[in-house]
Amino acid sequence: MLPKYAGPLVSKLGLTYPLLSDPGSSYLDQLRVMFDLPAELIDIYRDFGIDLERFNGDNRWRLPLVGRIVVARHGLVKNAAFFADHTERIEPETSIALLRSLREDDA
Repeated sequence: MLPKYAGPLVSKLGLTYPLLSDPGSSYLDQLRVMFDLPAELIDIYRDFGIDLERFNGDNRWRLPLVGRIVVARHGLVKNAAFFADHTERIEPETSIALLRSLREDDA
């Protein structure tokens, strides 16, 4: 997502943490979690008014796998989990416990 969309998304969702802005998906490409949408899905997304080209700032119709990346303050990835099935999610309590353990490690 382009940086100009991160702030409004944080506000809309009431988030209390910053979102990673990764124009061109270079970070997600390094993690190898991006996938190309098939042509038939691109048409469906367009019918719903979803414009990934505008949102992502490039002409590729790609999305990251559903998942979570926890990056420590010094930039080291401490935990990552991704799912090919978009209906799978990590329980919030699991993420909170992981974040608390990182905070304790920094103390």
